[in-house]
Amino acid sequence: MRIHNVSPDASFLDPGREYRASEPGVPLRCCLRKSLPDEPVWLFRYSPSSGKGPYEEVGPIFTHVDCSDVPSLDRLPVELLNNPRILRSYNAAGQIHDGAVVEPGSFDRAVEGSFNNPEVDSLQIRSLSHGCFFFAITRS
Repeated sequence: MRIHNVSPDASFLDPGREYRASEPGVPLRCCLRKSLPDEPVWLFRYSPSSGKGPYEEVGPIFTHVDCSDVPSLDRLPVELLNNPRILRSYNAAGQIHDGAVVEPGSFDRAVEGSFNNPEVDSLQIRSLSHGCFFFAITRS
């Protein structure tokens, strides 16, 4: 399994981005943690690569303006998983396979259970309240 985050350089590709001088506590997709009060961030549109065709979604995400942190991409980021999340699974063609609400403490089991199905190629983890994309997990 491999976790995929968003490069902060991606924010420069979107003319709809908004600069936020201070936005404490938002989930940062570049380093997979929450922002601190003194960190400037970008808010911009993003479309994860998992969904294709009618399943392709665009939504808001936050990244640092300058990100120096390197997240561990071989484990789930606990700080972003301390609330219920949406887990969506996709097949290799980018069609949605299934979706579920995953409670804190059960993510590892939910991810493992999803990948036990050979039809599942990738997963998206999203916010329950706003549907914002957090990160994707693909088969290794």
